[in-house]
Amino acid sequence: MGDRSEFGPVTRLRRRATISSTKGELLTGSNGVTSASASRPRHRRTDPLTKESAEETRKSSRSDNISCHKLQESMLSSASSFKNYRGILNWCVVMLVLSNARLFLENLLRHGVLVDPIQGVSLFLKDPCSWPAACIVIVSNVFILVALYTERKLAMGTLSEKLGLLIHCINLTVVLCFPMLTVLMVPSVTPVGGAFALGVHTILFLKLYSYKDVNRWCRERLRVKARSLSRSLSCPSPPSTDGAVHVSYPGNLTFKDLYYFVFAPTLCYELNYPRSKSVRMGFLLRRLFEMLLLIQLLVGLTQQQQNVELLINLPFLYLDGLKEMDYSRMIERLLRLAVPNHFLWLIFFYWFFHSSMNFVAELLRFGDREFYRDWWNSETVTYFWQNWNIPVHKWCIRHFYKPLLRKGASKLVSQSAVFFASAFFHEYLVSVPLRMFRLWAFMGMMAQLPLAWFVGRFLRGNYGNAAVWLSLIIGQPIAVLMYVHDYYVINHLEEAADPGALDLQ
Repeated sequence: MGDRSEFGPVTRLRRRATISSTKGELLTGSNGVTSASASRPRHRRTDPLTKESAEETRKSSRSDNISCHKLQESMLSSASSFKNYRGILNWCVVMLVLSNARLFLENLLRHGVLVDPIQGVSLFLKDPCSWPAACIVIVSNVFILVALYTERKLAMGTLSEKLGLLIHCINLTVVLCFPMLTVLMVPSVTPVGGAFALGVHTILFLKLYSYKDVNRWCRERLRVKARSLSRSLSCPSPPSTDGAVHVSYPGNLTFKDLYYFVFAPTLCYELNYPRSKSVRMGFLLRRLFEMLLLIQLLVGLTQQQQNVELLINLPFLYLDGLKEMDYSRMIERLLRLAVPNHFLWLIFFYWFFHSSMNFVAELLRFGDREFYRDWWNSETVTYFWQNWNIPVHKWCIRHFYKPLLRKGASKLVSQSAVFFASAFFHEYLVSVPLRMFRLWAFMGMMAQLPLAWFVGRFLRGNYGNAAVWLSLIIGQPIAVLMYVHDYYVINHLEEAADPGALDLQ
């Protein structure tokens, strides 16, 4: 009993303390302090370091409330780390659209509607019953078959390497010369139709050259009995993990394989291309819609805007500008042509390199869709030419630039040779359809060499990017204006004396 009376009260006190502490945690005073914390003993000592840190925190919070400045740079300053200029980019797009809309509306009010679908067809055909450009394209199948049968004979060993190389060289030469002679000798070939036919044969020339090289590399591999070959030679490709059947030499020498390469959106031949699993119908239809819409937009803007700028301004340019050597008048006419010309070039780039090539790639399940890179961010001219047309760039590196380096040529000589070849093909595609040789395109391409040196040496960053854009916006209209001026002088010299006699219709 003594023990019970001795320990009983203590138990009650403990229970009361527990209940009171529990209730105290749930109740909070008006000053934000809980009743439990208020019931704690007041004789507990406070740590001096904790008290000092709390005091410093209160002082810093007070100073933050008072101060509103800190060390920082302006957003548009080069020292600032700010890089999000999306709003400014959107503003530039809106201003570009509005400025071109104003020019288009002014053109429409002054000259009326000049868009004529029949005239667009007449750019390709003079006579509906005569299709010379289409016939030139159809004849290209002969050169494809010659290349295939030559490679088959070389694989069987019935032709020597020297004789096979001679046949390939003759075949490739005829690929370029046949359409050129046909366009120059047949009057019914229009400039646009001739340019299309020459473009097809130029692409075929580059493809058959790559076809010849890759098959030769495969024969060299078989001769030396190597176990592996670099992926850049593409013969054979490593085994696939997707279960697809892979081809090895000479099993690739078939009609199906060669014609797949002819239609594939690439200039570099491989025995086994990366393939997509299936055709995405939604993606395919979107690209088809873009192709149809943009080609109509290109033809309409060319007839409505570009033709007016050229046809109206050419007589005045000839009489007041070039003939009198009035440089201010020439510059004014050039700037009037620059904006619509550049706008059409941008539309063509998207139509060809994105819409059309992706459409063909999706249709053929061609897996490598890198047809261009971020050329719009180019800070040097060299970077632009390396990234705006990836199929041509890959072909030049693989079949022209690196072979020259392996033969002992320097980088400067190899780069100059690449630009020289590009200048030749640019002139080939422009001068032959117009049936006049002025070398404006050739000189424009060769001028890229000193321009690339100057921009790479003295301009960097945003200044280099601005220089690249300026060369695109101003450089192309100069060449266009020179060719159209010469074509006008040759074919319409009598009308140049009387600008009012020019019939826009």
